[in-house]
Amino acid sequence: MGGLSGLGLGWAACRFHIESDPVLERIEALLPQTQCGQCNYPGCRPYAEALANGDAAVNQCPPGGEAGIRALADLLGIEPMPFDPGNGEEKPKTVARIDELACIGCTLCIQACPVDAILGATKQMHTVIESECTGCDLCLPPCPVDCIEKVIRYPDVDDWRWSIPRPTASGATMAANEILPAGQH
Repeated sequence: MGGLSGLGLGWAACRFHIESDPVLERIEALLPQTQCGQCNYPGCRPYAEALANGDAAVNQCPPGGEAGIRALADLLGIEPMPFDPGNGEEKPKTVARIDELACIGCTLCIQACPVDAILGATKQMHTVIESECTGCDLCLPPCPVDCIEKVIRYPDVDDWRWSIPRPTASGATMAANEILPAGQH
């Protein structure tokens, strides 16, 4: 019985597969995936959908900043616009850090985290998986003891990209070891 059900579901998945909009996928890939909601959408995917439909402006994502505005405008073939301060401000990338001695284990931060970057259990200490934390700040307001702080995430080797050597006016190329932050190449 289980085998027949599996075959039926497999057939249905192949038969009724809906291709996603490639522009939507490219837009979403440019967004920082913080899921912070500062753009007035509940996450990066809904904002990408609104951009693809022409229902949102490219300047609404504080974590994406000016570089994100330029990349989205280039992709959509429109002029970049100034950042909209009504959605927040462009800040350095941050991560949450919990003062584990002060944590009372209420789990409110776990419930607020959109990417499941906080580990812990009721009435137990909580901790943040820094590699998963997007710095969205959504865990700060619900904490009743203010034991969560934001710290700047300093780039490591995985966050840097080598620039492409470009010819200068004299015909020479720029140094190949010039380093740019991720997303700026």
